[in-house]
Amino acid sequence: MLRWYQSKLASSPILTQAITTGVLFATGDTMAQQLVEKKGIKNHDMARTGRMVFYGGCIFGPAATKWFGFLQKKVVIPGRPNAQIVARVLTDQTVFASTNLFCFLSTMALLEGTDPRKKLESTYFNALSKNWMVWPIVQFTNFKFVPLPHQVLFVNFISLGWNCYLSMLNSQPQGEPEYPPNI
Repeated sequence: MLRWYQSKLASSPILTQAITTGVLFATGDTMAQQLVEKKGIKNHDMARTGRMVFYGGCIFGPAATKWFGFLQKKVVIPGRPNAQIVARVLTDQTVFASTNLFCFLSTMALLEGTDPRKKLESTYFNALSKNWMVWPIVQFTNFKFVPLPHQVLFVNFISLGWNCYLSMLNSQPQGEPEYPPNI
C-alpha cells in the first residue's frame, strides 16, 4: 500500500495530495460531529463534511503541496540546517498559516451563505493564536525529519485533531467551540 501511494505521489503529487487531504479533512469533520459533538449518524451534517472535503481537497492539499516545495527551494540557509528549519517554520506560520486560516474561514462562510466578515471577526484571531500554540513545533518536526513528498501527509495526519477543532469552530454561531460540547 505504501509503495502504491509513493508511486502516486511521484507520478501525480498534486492530485494524490488533494485526494488524501480531502479524505482526511472529512475524517476530521466526522470526528468532530460524531466523537466530540456526539450528533449520531442520523444527525450527521453531510453538507458540512462536504464543505470540509472541498476545502481540503481543492484548496489546502494543492496549496500545501506547492507551499512546502517553495519553502524547500527558497528558504535556504547553507551550512545552518537548524536555522534553515526555524526560518521555514517562521515563514510558514506568518505567511501560510495566517493566509490559510483566513481562506478557510472565508470559504466556509461563503459556502454556507453567511457573511465572511462576521465569521472572520468572531473567529480569526482566536483561532490563529491557537494555531500558534500547536503548529510551530509540528512544523519544526515536519521540516526536520519528514521527506518533502510526505510533508503534506504528515501535516494531514496531525491535522485530524486540528480539523476537528476547525470544523467545530466554524459550525459555532459565535465561532468559538464550546469545551466540552454541550450534550
